[in-house]
Amino acid sequence: MLRYVESMKEMVCMAVLAMVGAGAPVLAQAPPVVSPATAEAQQATEPQAPAPHAAPVDPFPPISLKNFTADSPTTAEVNAFLKQVWGFDANRVWSVAAIQKTAAPGVVRVVVYAADKTQSGKVSQSEFFITPDGKHAIAGGVVDFGAKPFAARRALLQEQANGPAEDSASKDLLLVEFSDLLNARSKEAQETINHLAKEIPQARVVFENLPADGSIYALHAAEVGVCVRKAKGDAAFFTYVDEVFAKQAGLTPATVEPALNAAAAVAGADPKAIEACAALPATKADVEASVALAKAADVDAAPALVVNGRIISPTAVPYETLKRIIAYQAQLDGLNVQVQPTLTTLK
Repeated sequence: MLRYVESMKEMVCMAVLAMVGAGAPVLAQAPPVVSPATAEAQQATEPQAPAPHAAPVDPFPPISLKNFTADSPTTAEVNAFLKQVWGFDANRVWSVAAIQKTAAPGVVRVVVYAADKTQSGKVSQSEFFITPDGKHAIAGGVVDFGAKPFAARRALLQEQANGPAEDSASKDLLLVEFSDLLNARSKEAQETINHLAKEIPQARVVFENLPADGSIYALHAAEVGVCVRKAKGDAAFFTYVDEVFAKQAGLTPATVEPALNAAAAVAGADPKAIEACAALPATKADVEASVALAKAADVDAAPALVVNGRIISPTAVPYETLKRIIAYQAQLDGLNVQVQPTLTTLK
């Protein structure tokens, strides 16, 4: 019934960079930043015979200074960016192999070798490009680049993500879900997010509507939800959401409106009053504001979860890895997050 388009602008880029790894402990630390010049100097001065408790052998090919032809970004800046992206995985190590000028004026090519400590001898190569303004990276998609690539989006959502919310009143750890009530993957994502809300009580979880383009049914479902919230509050809204998702699979164009009315009633609202509210231009404008916020945050379609500005596909990342990413992002933002043990069977 609905057209589904996966929101992948940032996730594609991170996938190309091989972002997600499994098996790392919570709050992983990135390897130290070492410039190519420093690395060669260390190699020239260090003794050849390893110490009794020497560090593991470097798995990467030798660094050549000939591959560093661009003045910006520096190796330290690339490492700071990769620490934000990869640092949650303590088993991931990497080496910046090249920062090169390209034929396109101002565009810089960055090459990175990466490996997993648990997989000896396996080294992968990733590359991405830095735009002339130095603020964006391109690798199958466009993402913010820098030591704090998610900060601007975090600030935007802290200010403007004012949808129905649950858990913490503080916006220090803000999880914003963009969801389509008639989208099957949004239903799957909601189950994951509900468990996250229980296991990370310090997080504030905010729901923002992002109905599929051109779907009058998804738009109407969002409008009814807006009116349920206005009439009965945030708790009632989430009851409505759970009820719609529970009935989602069997809906047809003929049964959508009765099902939405029934869900509103379960949430404690008067279906007739809700229908009248849903028909108001102000209600449609409320949904359009949520859609505009998604666009401003570079979220293309539902489902998407934005953790302190970091876009994650909640249906594409294993649950335990998702928890690690959230805890690590919180640490980067100066927060001490207590993650409860997983009591679910989510994968």
